[in-house]
Amino acid sequence: MLLTPVDNSAIVAALAAALDGGPAVLPLSADDPRAGELRSAMAPGEPTLPGTAVVVATSGSTGAPKGVELSATALRASAAATHERLGGPGQWLLTLPANHIAGVQVVVRSLLAGFGPVLRGTRPFADAVRSMTGPRRYTSLVPTQLVRLLDDPVGLEALCSFDAVLLGGAAAPASLVDRARAAGVRVSTTYGMSETAGGCVYDGQPLDGVRVRLSDGVISLAGPTLASGYRRDPVGTSAAFVDGWFRTTDIGELSADGTLSVSGRADFVINTGGVKVAPAAVEAVLAEQAGVAEVCVVDLPDAEWGQLVAAAVVPVDGSSPPLVDDLRAAVRARLGGPAAPRLVRFVTALPLRGPGKVDRSGVRDVLRGS
Repeated sequence: MLLTPVDNSAIVAALAAALDGGPAVLPLSADDPRAGELRSAMAPGEPTLPGTAVVVATSGSTGAPKGVELSATALRASAAATHERLGGPGQWLLTLPANHIAGVQVVVRSLLAGFGPVLRGTRPFADAVRSMTGPRRYTSLVPTQLVRLLDDPVGLEALCSFDAVLLGGAAAPASLVDRARAAGVRVSTTYGMSETAGGCVYDGQPLDGVRVRLSDGVISLAGPTLASGYRRDPVGTSAAFVDGWFRTTDIGELSADGTLSVSGRADFVINTGGVKVAPAAVEAVLAEQAGVAEVCVVDLPDAEWGQLVAAAVVPVDGSSPPLVDDLRAAVRARLGGPAAPRLVRFVTALPLRGPGKVDRSGVRDVLRGS
């Protein structure tokens, strides 16, 4: 049996009970047009896996939504490892939707630290920060939120007061992280997913108890933060969770000191004229260029090349964007001619889905002009 709260206050109360052995929670958002579809797909009246405290419904952007079942043990282990890495328990400011894993974990961490999380709601960021009372203060952001706060002097001042700021939900350009740290923000990048109870690798280093391995470049993760499996999907569970390891769909590299760098999705490459191009690599180069705030690279169908490399770019200054030829030249110099985007379009914002994740289907629509 699943409780299905749809507002942040109700989700907080339900999560507090679930952590202490109460009914499992399927957090939803009243603002999500798919809330009814997700509730139906997760079948709240049917039993959960043993020990389940939370079911996180994935966005289902590439197919039917999945329900990731997480135990209270996994949530507690993740929260404890996070606080250990950051310097001790503290109060958290919730700026993300509480129906996604990043928001769920903000709530869980704050509850387990003995504080209620501060819910930002519609308040200005600085006002919400001023209402915090914990001895240590933390928050979790997605890159788009960080960009906006860096551009807001009042918001930036408030952000600099945090003992740590976690940055996840989407790949963060190194230039953005460098800019934030130069401004005095104590930011740590995170890597993880619903299946690992959220971020489990901080600044490339696994949290205590988390293990990382690569097989043909594909990342697998293990440790006490892993989910129990997928709701009502024993086949999918047995395929993804094998011998205590969760096989992701991401590719990466491990340095000699064990630092993990994530290159992108193993199942997303662009085949242009017979040459395979990794969109994440192109995005990384473009994001480093002067005048680029955000970027997303996708494929578009093309009669001659099969697929085109296409880029949607949010400029720092919309009235004076960087030169397209300069952007292409930077990619060509680093990654070779086939990787240079044949189409570049400047946009005011990237379409999003979920907490800061870029909607690549929406980007394709934008680039097609639809």
